[in-house]
Amino acid sequence: MSTPFTPDAVEAIKRHMNDDHAGDSLLIVRALADRPSATTAVTSDVDAEAIEFTIDGGERVRVPWGETLTERAQVRKAVVTLYRRACADLGVTPRGEH
Repeated sequence: MSTPFTPDAVEAIKRHMNDDHAGDSLLIVRALADRPSATTAVTSDVDAEAIEFTIDGGERVRVPWGETLTERAQVRKAVVTLYRRACADLGVTPRGEH
């Protein structure tokens, strides 16, 4: 697990995901981490290869980005891509704006 992100950047990404996109995280976990019965998903880490969630208060799962990220600006696009894939897999209509 390598990361091009500073600890402050990781904390900011986690805070944003947990404060503003908890529902999106849950969809990603259910579809892309193969945890369809998960009831909560908290972003617990981010690195160049994946985003990590703690689900239902304990189990940690990693969802790969699909490419190696080299800068913080790529995270938003990568999360949106995961969210849209999860929506498609689950048959959920994605929100228009992200």
